[in-house]
Amino acid sequence: MPDSSSTVRFWLLNALVWALYGVAGIGLRQAYFSDAGSAGVLITLGLALALFGCSGAIRALALRADWWARGTAGLLLRLALSVALGAAVAQLLVNIALHSALAWNWVSLGRQTADFSPKALLLYWYTTAVMLALWAALWASLHSLRRIRGAELARLRAEAGRIALERDALRARLNPHFMFNALNNLRALILEDPERARDMVTRLSRTLRQALAHNRSEQVTLAEELAVVDDYLAIEAIHFEQRLQVRQQIDADAMQAQLPAMALQLLVENAIKHGIASRPGGGEVQIRATLDNDVLRLQVDNPLGSANEPTPGHGVGLAYLRAQLGTQGRFTLQPVGDRMQALLEIPQ
Repeated sequence: MPDSSSTVRFWLLNALVWALYGVAGIGLRQAYFSDAGSAGVLITLGLALALFGCSGAIRALALRADWWARGTAGLLLRLALSVALGAAVAQLLVNIALHSALAWNWVSLGRQTADFSPKALLLYWYTTAVMLALWAALWASLHSLRRIRGAELARLRAEAGRIALERDALRARLNPHFMFNALNNLRALILEDPERARDMVTRLSRTLRQALAHNRSEQVTLAEELAVVDDYLAIEAIHFEQRLQVRQQIDADAMQAQLPAMALQLLVENAIKHGIASRPGGGEVQIRATLDNDVLRLQVDNPLGSANEPTPGHGVGLAYLRAQLGTQGRFTLQPVGDRMQALLEIPQ
């Protein structure tokens, strides 16, 4: 439905159009039918007023019933029928007004004679229908252009929203805290252990390259994903030291299974952020991978966070992971005993 401002604008413009039509009609009658009497003025003004009301009714009905949803053929058919009916109603109202005015001697025909034969009435209806059809064609065309422009704006807004989601996903992939901690630890290692610092730079570079190289539609093998996870864990081990313990149980036949890029890394990052980092004593992160009946099953367990910590949400990263999976997999995150379990199942 149109907003109130567009409705007011329509009625003002519509009144202007039919007022100009009435003025032009009176001018032509005075120029070519000066002996038509005052009845001619009544007919012209009455017709302009009737068409003003009929055109407004057509617009209201078209918008309320959303004729554009019926397709081009349905729209044209409904416009044609409404124009035909509107012209008939306008002529009926004008004829009623004219007959009443003549009966009460309010107007005169001058030296003209009133012709109400079927042929004349059909001609009157036809000329009225032509004017109303021109108006309907102009209004429907303008409204269609507005709808097209509105659809394009909606598409652009959706595209902007998608870009924002991609930006948030990238931000989730590159956890700012992970980056800050890694850079600070690197700064300390440069003087203390240059060899270890060089190794950390190499691993950080590979992690960043993997995060930036893949989009949400790309698939990688579990072996490739584990290489990224190993680099990530090596960097985090420098920060958490003995607080971070990792145990991996990976079936050999699952190494070539496909999964969304950075999916397992997001689960491991979530486990460290919400499990290890919030516990003074740290804990163990367990990573399991199996391939059963052509379904890759990944499980990441971590100890529950400290009771003093607020219950963490799933975050942008896990929401992005669900978007990556779509309907082609299953992801659950739930506490099991004193541990949090993330389970990811991906059909192959």
